[in-house]
Amino acid sequence: MKRYLTIMMAALTVLLTGCATTIRSDVTVFHEWPAQLQDKSYVFEAPVAENDTLEYRSYQNLVRAELAKHGFGEASGPAAANLRVSMNFSTVDYPERVLQATDPFWYGPGYWPGRYGYRYGAWPGYGRFGYNPYWYGPMEMEESVRHKYERELRVTINDRNGKKLYDVTVQSTSNKRATSHVMPAMVASAFADFPGQSGVPRKVEVKVE
Repeated sequence: MKRYLTIMMAALTVLLTGCATTIRSDVTVFHEWPAQLQDKSYVFEAPVAENDTLEYRSYQNLVRAELAKHGFGEASGPAAANLRVSMNFSTVDYPERVLQATDPFWYGPGYWPGRYGYRYGAWPGYGRFGYNPYWYGPMEMEESVRHKYERELRVTINDRNGKKLYDVTVQSTSNKRATSHVMPAMVASAFADFPGQSGVPRKVEVKVE
């Protein structure tokens, strides 16, 4: 009995530790950040009416939290703020139709690169022991649709006169349908090593639960 309990506990531990997901993003920053900037008070620039959704405000809160980590403080209004912060994001779904062989003697298809149309094996007729339609009959194929979601986040910080001080673009591609699962990592990536090197693209990895 103890042995079974030990095995079950080990399996549970693996499941719990396996819940973390690594989000990889391509991050590019351009900045002219003042070395002696003391006043880090800011306000968010209001988005256009159609973008002012609850989802947008949720991601704005993520940016607000990251700014606080770097010593920024939100002002009561534009007149009291030294900086202006704006945020924009987008999600594009790229569906891919894929043909999958169902024959048990078939290795499975190879995949051609590309977003649209069929992607299938380059060597039809060969499997684990060599495919022959006279032996196994016609090959059966199943069609499925896979989704890739390309997301982009852009955050800019300007001074009160409109001069751009910080401009970061974060791009991430994954098969996760919900943007809300990915955005916390993308926002964290936007401020990783703030302000960072200007004009140097880099990859940032963030683990999320």
